[in-house]
Amino acid sequence: MAVIRMADDGIAFDGDTLSRGPLGGAETAFISLAEALAARGHDVTIHNHCGASMKRHGVVWEPLEKGVPETADLYIANRGDRLIHLVPDARARVFWTHNPAQYLNKWRYWRKMARWRPTVVFSSEFHARSIAAWMPTGGKETIPYGISEAFLAADPPADPPPPHVAFTSSPLRSLDWLLDLWEQGIRPHLPGAELHVFSSPKTYGAHGDARADAMNAVLDRARTMAELGVVLRDPLPKADLAEALTGFRVILYRGDPGETYCLAVGEAQAVGVPAVVQDIGCVAERVVEGETGFVAADDTDFARRGCAILKDDELWRRLHAAALAQQRQWSWDDAAAAFEKLLPV
Repeated sequence: MAVIRMADDGIAFDGDTLSRGPLGGAETAFISLAEALAARGHDVTIHNHCGASMKRHGVVWEPLEKGVPETADLYIANRGDRLIHLVPDARARVFWTHNPAQYLNKWRYWRKMARWRPTVVFSSEFHARSIAAWMPTGGKETIPYGISEAFLAADPPADPPPPHVAFTSSPLRSLDWLLDLWEQGIRPHLPGAELHVFSSPKTYGAHGDARADAMNAVLDRARTMAELGVVLRDPLPKADLAEALTGFRVILYRGDPGETYCLAVGEAQAVGVPAVVQDIGCVAERVVEGETGFVAADDTDFARRGCAILKDDELWRRLHAAALAQQRQWSWDDAAAAFEKLLPV
């Protein structure tokens, strides 16, 4: 058993947050990794802006304001430069970044990275390529996010679902673009099709509050498109979302250059939902081209591929079966095992 300490100084969340409602991808990953490491027998404590001390799913939670210990076998600093130096006597140190690493190109990061030399963990090959070659590190590792058990264990539909499309990401990640494409390139060919938007600023805590006006402007537009089959829905907790996704024919998501893994597509693929994406950011890494979905060449190709999956039952069956066979092979337990390899010998 190893002593593992993890720290985050972003939005407030705790050991009950995932079960209470939706949560952003980086926070979901942080909690999921901690719980998976605890399930593998390690002594895991999270230090963050939780409101009070607690223990959930084998993980101890402590308010960051109470301080952190001096030692650990493995210390994982999540995202922020103010965390890198904590747990000064840790035997192994990881800096887990969740955004494209150009944000590290600042003196304050370089100075701390040079002093502490953490192993930097990335979530995709696209992500790993984003760090400057001159940034000092103690090593670089790519460890994809795991897929939560709720999605890996979801019962797939026996028959093709109705022509319903899911969108489960931030409204600022090309939802406006998708609404244009839906109105002009998809819905005219499929008058009975529906686009269900599971999205809200509430998912992103204080970060969502800061961008609420921009997010709500896009969601307000979606709300006005009910006659075109657009259905605005609240985001769901993970277990409920996994069940809901089994009723969808396809997930349509363009991709975003600021995204480094894309749980939205990864989770849908694990449930057996075919996906259509573009080669933007990391999202093409979530789809096996031509087998579990399509990486569209342009907007016209995107609409064509989406319409084909919505119309063609045999195409859907083939993509659906391949997604179930190929996209359920990396859980949070697998990700935790990869992090274990960073422990000192």
